[in-house]
Amino acid sequence: MHPDGRPLDTTEEAWAIQLELVRQMSMEEKSRRTWQMSADAMANAEAGVRMQYPDASAMEVRVRAAARHLGRDTVIRVYGWDPESNEPFPSRFE
Repeated sequence: MHPDGRPLDTTEEAWAIQLELVRQMSMEEKSRRTWQMSADAMANAEAGVRMQYPDASAMEVRVRAAARHLGRDTVIRVYGWDPESNEPFPSRFE
């Protein structure tokens, strides 16, 4: 990332255009796009978990994906389960 915040693979001209397009968006559109990017990121995380743990239940996939975003300590605190352990996912959450 450049000091001005633009990605390394983006020219100054392209960055200026992108920023102007964002400035022109309504707050509703910015919010909608933010939520969509968040949903897309979670879907990508879940796809990665499914590849790594093909036999995982839907709930285990969600929790493992959340652990990648929220952190291992949060999952341990909330679920009482360590996603990095060899322990099976607790059936009480299924």
